[in-house]
Parts: sequence; C-alpha cells; structure tokens
Amino acid sequence: MLARGITDTRVIDAMLHVPRHVFVDAALASHAYQDSALPIGEGQTISQPYMVAKMSQLLNLEGHERVLEIGTGCGYQTAVLSRLCRRVYSIERIPSLSERARCNLRAARHANVMLKCADGTLGWDEYAPFDAVLAAAGGGEVPSAWLNQLRDGGVLVMPVGNAGSHVLVRLRKRGGEVIEERFDACTFVPLIAGKVG
Repeated sequence: MLARGITDTRVIDAMLHVPRHVFVDAALASHAYQDSALPIGEGQTISQPYMVAKMSQLLNLEGHERVLEIGTGCGYQTAVLSRLCRRVYSIERIPSLSERARCNLRAARHANVMLKCADGTLGWDEYAPFDAVLAAAGGGEVPSAWLNQLRDGGVLVMPVGNAGSHVLVRLRKRGGEVIEERFDACTFVPLIAGKVG
C-alpha cells in the first residue's frame, strides 16, 4: 500500500489490525489478504484493501469524528473506520448483510459502531451533522441528504459514475459551497435507493 500512495500512518495501522479474514466467507479465507475485492453474497463485494485504505485516507480522520458510512456490506470498511474515528454510523439496505456485519463486528470487537438496515440514500438524519461521509457504492449523483447531513467543513468520499465505471471523488463542504476533487478510477456496486424486504 505504501508503494501506491497510502501514507497516513493511522490508516496503515488500522488496516494492519483489522482481521480481514473475519469478514469473508470461510471458503474464501485463503484469499482474505489478497489486494482484491471478494464476493460476500447478495451480489455485493468486500472492497479491495487498497481502495478501503485510499477512501479512509481521503477522509483525513484525526480520531474525534462522527462518520456516516453508506453500504455496510460485511462490515470490513466499517471496522477500519471504527479505528480511525470516535463513532461510525453505518447503513446497509440488505437485511442479511446488515445482520452479517453486526456479527462480524461483534466478533472483531468493534464497539463504537451503530448499524441500521435502511435506505442509505436518505442518510441518518437522527444523528446528523456528520464530520465525514463515506459511500461504498457508486452513483451518478451525490444524494442531497448526504450533503445536508454533512457539517460545514466536513468531507464526503464516494465513487461517482455509472455502469460499474466510477471515479473516486472527495467533496469538501465549506460555507455553503462544495469543492470537488477527483482521484482513482474504480469499480463499485451501484448505489440503489430503497431497503430490501
């Protein structure tokens, strides 16, 4: 990861201490530490470790923040974030994955996490404003709820694009203005509104 520009020592430490094998199917455990995305069921994936590190680094977390995560999946990115901030509020739209993430995070002993099974495009207004928002699903537009729930000075990181072709984007909210920066090309599952079931 160092060779690919991951220089935040807190992110590197978090990546080293979160046991990725806990978050993948037993049949894929031998592949858990490869730098690749892996299937987790329901048409979803656990993100490539480099991308988890890159997105985490782009948030510039110092440890005191409250972070909204969209797309809990199996809970791996959630676990990494939980080592970097004060509290993670994570939303997953698929009930079976939300429950799996809850079990995984409990097994890996990450306690500063709140999980919710709901439509992630609506954010989590009850606990807003957030210092940062991270979305692990790609869409053509940033849902307005996320920007509304982001505090002034906050940062939002997500893949933007369509049909599996995305670019990693960081948005900074400053005094009613949104400043955009673009980074790596990437491929993510699509951002879908609504809750399953």
